[in-house]
Amino acid sequence: MTHNQRIGEFGETLAKNYLIKYGYKIVDVNVKLSYQELDIVALKNKQIVFVEVKTRISQFYGPAENAFQFTKLEKFRRGMEMYIGNKNLYAEEVRADLITVDIDHLKKIAKIKHYKDVV
Repeated sequence: MTHNQRIGEFGETLAKNYLIKYGYKIVDVNVKLSYQELDIVALKNKQIVFVEVKTRISQFYGPAENAFQFTKLEKFRRGMEMYIGNKNLYAEEVRADLITVDIDHLKKIAKIKHYKDVV
C-alpha cells in the first residue's frame, strides 16, 4: 500500500466513524464499479447516501475539497448510477455527499467537513 493509499484509508475510516456518530448505517465501502470506486455507501432515514471522501495532509495544494473537481464529480455521478442500476434502487431514495478530511500533523487533529447533495 502506498503512502497516499494509507492516507486515503485513514481519511475514510475517520469519515465512517463520523457518519456512524451522526446516525448513518454503513452499507458498503470501497465499491469498485468498472472505472469508478465509491468510497462509502450509507443509509440514513431510508435514504441511500453515497459519500466521496477526500483527505489531505498538507495545505500545499489547498484544502481537501479542492480535490473534488468537475471530472471527479461526473465519475462519481456515473458510479452512483451504476450502483443504483445494479441494486434496483429508486432515484428519489438517493443522495450524494462529500466528506473532506484535512489532517494537521503538528496539532494532531483532523478537520472534517460534510457537504450534502453535491451532485
